[in-house]
Order: sequence, then structure tokens, then C-alpha cells
Amino acid sequence: MSSIAVYNLVPDGDALIPRFREAGDLTLDLFHRDGRIEDRWLGLHPREFELLWRLAEEPRVTLSREQLLADVWRIMYEPETNSVAVHVARVRSKLAGFDLAHILVTDENRGYFLDVPAEPGVFKFAKQAQEPDEAEAESEDEGKVSHKR
Repeated sequence: MSSIAVYNLVPDGDALIPRFREAGDLTLDLFHRDGRIEDRWLGLHPREFELLWRLAEEPRVTLSREQLLADVWRIMYEPETNSVAVHVARVRSKLAGFDLAHILVTDENRGYFLDVPAEPGVFKFAKQAQEPDEAEAESEDEGKVSHKR
């Protein structure tokens, strides 16, 4: 295979899909095709995962039932089912076990959206990064106190 053919098989870095997508406290993992909150997996079915992945792509943007049918179900016609509503209810029930059912919002007659910050991972990881430093500072303070005795 020529180097040009190989180059065409591998997309540019901008075209790569990220492995993780953060949505508030929820982390979606494309490799596992599941969501997790801290260290506990939700146990999402494939369509439930796709639904959350699509909604997390544009947090706080309402996606219509028709958009979700096209993007997640890959159908361009209006089926006579309530499949979207059923899958949303199943995802909400799984999120409810973590008190996060409220992040999946139904916008009356318009569609669904995830009510999460646009950049949730920044705050979560910044807080985790500070904790070890604070623990070290506290242990140093304790060490100073013990020397004074």
C-alpha cells in the first residue's frame, strides 16, 4: 500500500473523535460505550449511550426529536413510535441512581438537552489537582506542630 493511500485512511487530528466526553459529573467513554460517575458505570445500552453522547456534544442546546432520530437512530422519516421518549426515560432512571436525572431535560414540544456546564471537566479536575497539595500542606503543618512539642 502506498504512503498516500495510508495517509488517506488516517484522518487529520482535527477530525478524530475524542474518547471521553464530560457532561457535568458524568463522563462518557467511547471505548467502553458507557457512562460513569466517579468510579461507577451506568450500564448503558448502545442506543442510550449514543443518545447521551449526542446530547453531550452540544450541552444546553435543545435537539429536536427529529434531529435525534436522524443522528442517533439514523432514520430520516417520522416513525410512529415513542422510541426517543422511552430511551430518555431509561437514561433518566439510570442517572437517578446518582441523583442526576435532572441533567436530562425535556424542553416542551421542542426536544431534549443536557443541562450541564459547557466545560465541566475543567472544574472537576482542577479541584482534584488541588486536593493533594492541600493534603501535603496540612501534613507539613502537622509536622511543624509536632516538632514544637
